[in-house]
This record gives sequence, structure tokens and C-alpha cells, in this order.
Amino acid sequence: MIVVRDLAKRFVQGRGRKAREVHALAGLDLRAADGRITALLGPNGAGKTTALRAVAALVAPDRGRIEVDGIDVTSRPRAALARMGVLSDARGLYPRLTARENIVYYGRLQGLAQDAAQARAEQLATLLELQPLLDRRTEGFSQGERMKTALARALVHDPPNIVLDEPTNGLDVLATRSLREALRRLRDDEGKCIVFSTHIMQEVERLCDQVVVVAHGRAVAEGSVAALCERAGCADFEDAFVRLAFTADERAGAAAARVAAGAASAAAGAAT
Repeated sequence: MIVVRDLAKRFVQGRGRKAREVHALAGLDLRAADGRITALLGPNGAGKTTALRAVAALVAPDRGRIEVDGIDVTSRPRAALARMGVLSDARGLYPRLTARENIVYYGRLQGLAQDAAQARAEQLATLLELQPLLDRRTEGFSQGERMKTALARALVHDPPNIVLDEPTNGLDVLATRSLREALRRLRDDEGKCIVFSTHIMQEVERLCDQVVVVAHGRAVAEGSVAALCERAGCADFEDAFVRLAFTADERAGAAAARVAAGAASAAAGAAT
């Protein structure tokens, strides 16, 4: 289980007179249970990636508390990370190593014996349909192949909690479907707590048990897809998300910008 309470983080962008303070997180609360897939859903800049980086001990929060299975991430990061598998959007693999070597190497870093790491690589290859790739160098892998290998690497120590930052970004339809099935098996067969960030409505509708809508660095709504639709008074989930994540002024501003862009495009077409 992953629990986040009142998480806050600010950054300074720019230098000198152009410097400005950005509040990436402004009191975010999150509770992700075992045996469930929880999505952080929000527009770009909402704070999703910052939140997951803080959970993974990559960013120190200014305020708040993060617990992984009761372990405080700030004071005991190594113990917390031992219970997490983290897949960031930077899926850097060692290109000169095979998929198997990448996975086994990370297993050794996590304290597994060589034989145990090798056995775990074989198990994950079956789970993630990686067998044809295991003994190929990762240099030249497709996005989907890289994702599968990076996910296997994150799972090599069999962590009960899995954190994924936009895992389907850049994947084709078949790779996305494969990842979706793998996450379902990890949830249903192994009872993993899975948290991932996304801005893709279809992924949330098809996969997630719980959705936390994030806007301006805080959770503005949470619940199942059906519950969020009911709360927003919308039959369509995308419409519900827009109503929950954006203020009326923001929605009106976006609509006006679309109208202005359309008019400008039409004027440019007429001029040519």
C-alpha cells in the first residue's frame, strides 16, 4: 500500500528577474491499496510526475509524508525502495547488454543471488512475453520491447508495489494491450499495488479500479470511473474529467483559444 499525505513541492524556474516559483504539488493526498490499480489522471503540469518521483525518493518534498507499506520514504528510502518497482518515463537500458543481462544486473543490485536473478528473469520473460528478446542486445529495441524489458527490470525483486510514470507513452496498440494484460495479471494473480500516471482516458477506463484526478498540484476528485462520471453529471468519462480537472474559467478560456485558432487558420487559408 502507498499512502501520500499533504504532499507539497515547489521549484524555482529561471534565473534573476525571470525566476519564478512553481508549486508542482500543493497538498496532494493519495491512497493506493493492494490488489488494485490506481491512476493519477491529470493535464500536463498537474504534478503527476513530481508526485511519483517523490514516492520513488527521487525528489524530496517540502512538506508531507509518504509511506510504502508503513515505511516512511523520507527517513528510510532504501527500505521503502526495496518494496517498490519503479518505471519512470526514462527507460534507460544498457544498450550493449541483452535484455536478460539488464534484468539480472538489476536483480543483483537488489541483493538477489545470481541463480535467483536468472530464475526471476525467466519468470518475468514468461509473464511479459519477453522470451524471444531475452538474449538480444537492447540496442535497437522498439519502444514496446524497451518498455517490457524495463518493466521486467523494475519487477526483478518481486516488489509488492509498482509505480509507473506514463508507461504507455509512445507505445503502439499491440504493445499497449500487452502491457495492460501484464498489469492485470500482476494485480489479480499477485495482489500488487499498482500506481501509474497518465492522461489517456481509454487506459483509465479499461484498466483502473481507482482514479485520482490531479489539478494544480492537488487531488480534486477520486473514485471509480463510474463514480467520477456520476459526480460530474456526465455519461462520458472524458467530459467528466474535463469538468472535474478544470475550472469553469479554464474551460471557457480553452474554448475561446480554440475558436481564435480556428479563425486564424481560416484567415490564413483565405489569404493563400
